[in-house]
Amino acid sequence: MFPPAKMRTFLDNKVNTNRIAEKANVPCVPYVLSVVKNYEHLCKILAKLGTDLVIQTPFGDSVHTTFFITNEAEYNKYAAEIEKEKEVKIMKRINCKGSAIEACETKHGTIVAPLMTELVGFKELMPYKSGWCVNEIYPDAFTPELRDKARKYTRLFGDQLLKEGYKGYFELDNLIDQDNGEIYLGELNPRVTGASSITNHAVFALADAPLFIFHILEWLNVEYELDLKELNDRWTNQQNVDSWSQIIVKHTADTIEYVDQAPKSGIWTMLDNGHIKFDRMDTHRRAVESESEAFFLRISKEGDYLYEGADMGILVSRGRFMTDKFQLNSRAKK
Repeated sequence: MFPPAKMRTFLDNKVNTNRIAEKANVPCVPYVLSVVKNYEHLCKILAKLGTDLVIQTPFGDSVHTTFFITNEAEYNKYAAEIEKEKEVKIMKRINCKGSAIEACETKHGTIVAPLMTELVGFKELMPYKSGWCVNEIYPDAFTPELRDKARKYTRLFGDQLLKEGYKGYFELDNLIDQDNGEIYLGELNPRVTGASSITNHAVFALADAPLFIFHILEWLNVEYELDLKELNDRWTNQQNVDSWSQIIVKHTADTIEYVDQAPKSGIWTMLDNGHIKFDRMDTHRRAVESESEAFFLRISKEGDYLYEGADMGILVSRGRFMTDKFQLNSRAKK
């Protein structure tokens, strides 16, 4: 129930994402799209961007295809991967925080969910500098101005996706510049994503219909009526947003290890002294009753091997796992 693989592959190309953003009048971090022959060539084509750069190759998990470069020695580490591409995305490096927003392109227009925090690179959870590891959704997570801009840009981008022939569920990663307050498009995920469970189980979704329902309606060609503006306005109302967080836990050590024991999936409880124990089996995260409980989805099981970056599990709880300064809070660390 998605557009053809050829189209999704085209949209998944990080270089093409910027071209679509240009058509949609959605701002991106200052960038150049180009082949790179060597470090000297890179310096020539990027005089206006400075020397503190981020280079992304067109395809693959951002963890492995995003390179931070400030000098020739750093460039040389990744030269083979960069130079084999016909084109890469080269961006000015900015002081940014991440955010994520999910939407659905329908025959009535673009339905937009609330803006979520998205954090990468926490060394306790993730061995990679650009690896996704935390999402939160909670009331007033961002200023009204940022929320309005994110929603506007998502609608513009969604309208352009429709012109490209795409319909259904998609997600945008945004970068919020901490120096000038601007919000830029980071990347497009033309699919259901790892953040979709947060979007689809929040109160705003359950009060109306989960965003994924509209994706299904589009692909089953069901005729339905929808006041798009009214729905989007309701989902903008911060009173309709409850607070949830999720942590993606990976093996952070550069080791190979055999798993002889692994925690069960289900509801775990934290006692007052910080001790954690398995409480009960459940498969629905809304069974989490308070911030002293969390739902754990086991990924690595007994008999598996752990390697650097291997997914161990996902932890979901009510409330927040980060501080206002975008650092893991004490509850998350426990």
